[in-house]
Amino acid sequence: MQRLWIAFGSIFGLTTVAMAAYQAHALAGAEEHVRAGVNSAVLMQGLHAVVLLFVGLWSERGGVAAKLAGLAFVLGLIAFCGTIYAGAIPALAAFHVAPLAPIGGTMLMLGWLLLLISALRA
Repeated sequence: MQRLWIAFGSIFGLTTVAMAAYQAHALAGAEEHVRAGVNSAVLMQGLHAVVLLFVGLWSERGGVAAKLAGLAFVLGLIAFCGTIYAGAIPALAAFHVAPLAPIGGTMLMLGWLLLLISALRA
């Protein structure tokens, strides 16, 4: 399970750099609210990529709550960042992604709560 969270952290870290570059270059002429949204998503994704690396190191000692925290972080990133990116990248507009950003944000908060619980129980 440790390797899974580290792999997810690595994937999200890699795609954070890619999306930051996309924002800086491809979205240079985009409306400010689009750039601000993508900036927020890039920030959340980068932060939680590092957190997933930590979850990978902590998951064995942190128990079920730590593993559930990792799952919440992964699902939250996909929903939160994915929705924002889909709205900013013209090629993804055809997918008509439902507005899942609030659900994704809630999942990220749940991940932090579960990580806290795992720390208190360990």
